[in-house]
Formats: sequence, structure tokens, C-alpha cells
Amino acid sequence: MDLQLQAKHVLITGGSKGIGLACARGFLQEGAHVSLVSRQTTHLQHAQQVLLAEFPQAQVFTFAADLTQADLALAALVAAEQALGPVDVLVNSAGAAKRTPLDELTPQVWADAMQAKYFTYINIIDPTIKRMAQRRSGSVINIVGNGGKVASPTHLAGGSANAALLLASVGLANAYASQGVRVNAINPGLTLTDRLQEGFKADARMRGISMDEVLNQAIAKMPLGRIASPEEIANAVLFLASSKASYVTGICMSMDGALNPIVV
Repeated sequence: MDLQLQAKHVLITGGSKGIGLACARGFLQEGAHVSLVSRQTTHLQHAQQVLLAEFPQAQVFTFAADLTQADLALAALVAAEQALGPVDVLVNSAGAAKRTPLDELTPQVWADAMQAKYFTYINIIDPTIKRMAQRRSGSVINIVGNGGKVASPTHLAGGSANAALLLASVGLANAYASQGVRVNAINPGLTLTDRLQEGFKADARMRGISMDEVLNQAIAKMPLGRIASPEEIANAVLFLASSKASYVTGICMSMDGALNPIVV
């Protein structure tokens, strides 16, 4: 299937690792140009090297920025557009709020969660979507943890930030539809990334069991019998970014392998 993404400029936040990097690889396979934004220069350099080794003719621009700072988010957008032209697709995969036990929640923890997850998205969405609206064309895909739909006692602050992002996503979809901009959200469940591995290691230490036991217990709960790969999430992102999804906007699509059988 031709997704008609050739020569499109795709800006991916959190693009140096995990789902973001898988998205970058998928867009490059389709002939798009990619800008990657994350905090760490070393991670970005490594991602760029990996991608250019796979796609020697590709255009891959990187910019290190703390997206909790609105001025740095704007600087990242300006630099990316100067390098590769107007952004056609924005994929947000940056930021993650820490999981916090219930008795350790404080107002500051709630505020930190909003900064880490909500504002890392809003600060880049705001200037980008306004530029897209001026051109009357564009697509925004927000990758938002499924904790925004299913409350967890150890992830209330982060889950609340995710829930706020879901509302922002559908609200922006409605507001900008008449200006040619589509906005969608994807809600992955457990996905095989470095972040998941770190969580499993912490869980194994806390419970006094091996990493393999933690992994096997997680898999045993999955109706599909396995955990998602980053590439599977990326495939959905590519579809939503493409002209094949031209009438798809304002959705919040769960990708948790039917772990939580709820209607939303």
C-alpha cells in the first residue's frame, strides 16, 4: 500500500529510542524526511547513525531540547523547518511521568507529572498546529499511555496527565478540522522498549524474582499471548499520518492487545 508519505517532513519528539525511533524508521521506509527531537544529544546522535546506516540517502535532522520549556520547543520546530521545510506530520512520543506509590503522592508530584507528559506535548503541538492551519494541511499523532483511560493506583499523576492529553487531542481535532489538520491519539499498552525493561527490572528487585518471571507473568495476562513491539505501534502511526486515513480524526485508539475490554 502506498501511503503517499514520500518527501513529507515528519517531526518526531522522543524520536531517539523506543516507539519514536520505530516511527522514524517506518517513515524513512516510506520515503519521508525525518526530524528527531529529544533531550539527550548522545541518544540523538546514535539514532541518527543507526537510521542513516539503514537509509544512506535519507534526510535525518536532530535537535536536542527540553520540551517542558515552551521556548525550547519552539526553537526545535524552527530549526527543523529551516533544515527540512514545513512540518507535515507531528508525532509526539516524548516524556513520561514517574510511577508513584499512593502514599508518596504530593501536589508537586502531580505538577511534575503534568510537566513531564502533558506540557512536553502541548509546547510543541501549539506552534506546530498553528503553522499547519495556516497551510491548511497537517497531521498530529499523539502517543499517549493507556493509563489515560485505565486508572492505576501507582500511576494516578501520570495517568491524569495522559487523560488530559486525550481530551486535548480530541478537542484540537474538532477545532482544527475545518482548517485541514487532523489530530489523533494512540494508547499503547505494554510495549517492548527500554523503558519497559527498566520497569520490569525495578519490579523484579522489589518482588525478589527474576526478570524472566516478571516478563512471563506480564505475557500471561495478555489475551494475544505477547507484548507489542514498537514497530507494531509505529505501523498504526504511519497509517494515521497518511492520506489513507484522510477521514480519521479525533480518535483515541487503544493498542493494548484487548487487555482492557472497554468501550471508549
